Amino acid sequence: MCPSRGVLEHVTSRWGVLVLAALNERGYRFSELRRRVSGVSEKMLAQTLQTLERDGFVLREAHPVIPPRVDYSLTPLGREAAGLVAALAHWSESRVPAVQTARAAYDTRPR
Repeated sequence: MCPSRGVLEHVTSRWGVLVLAALNERGYRFSELRRRVSGVSEKMLAQTLQTLERDGFVLREAHPVIPPRVDYSLTPLGREAAGLVAALAHWSESRVPAVQTARAAYDTRPR
């Protein structure tokens, strides 16, 4: 398996795209990010953040306060990836009607 495939898989995964897009707006605490990325479970968000942090896209900053506070933001590499992913996300959002039309045409074709 080519190493770039793993990176591409992490960046373009369902939650990877949404996390990068959210963090491209600003940094978030874990709970804020979970609310911003609606539908993600706590476990999946933690796994996604850990993967993106390992790949060098996300910076995790733990503050020694009570209660514990952890902030997440993008690294320069993460901002670059997020910009590219955001462009693809915006394109896909704008093309939903065309995709729905294509699907309807496909689904009504005689088999």
